[in-house]
Amino acid sequence: MRILLVTAPQQAAADLARSVVEEKLAACVNIVEKVRSIYRWNDSIEDEAEALLFIKTTNAGAGRLRDRVIELHPYEVPEVLCLTPGEDESNPAYLSWINQTVMK
Repeated sequence: MRILLVTAPQQAAADLARSVVEEKLAACVNIVEKVRSIYRWNDSIEDEAEALLFIKTTNAGAGRLRDRVIELHPYEVPEVLCLTPGEDESNPAYLSWINQTVMK
């Protein structure tokens, strides 16, 4: 299993999540609204309200998902971080559901 962490404008988060689930690139997306991000962009400090997406997929599907998120995302350089959770500590039934849900 892989989890992609993605920040996005709040108004774009649900559309992005729905697209990757409908396309079977992700089994599930959790959206945490109203995350505050402070970062440097084009030599200025930005302070923005964003949404944080936790996107769950398979090991094999992570690259396709990453590419699609970057394609759909409204930012010039979207934050897309891929994490690998410890499968020994994860719920085996949940991992099985993800593997059955994501397009092979």
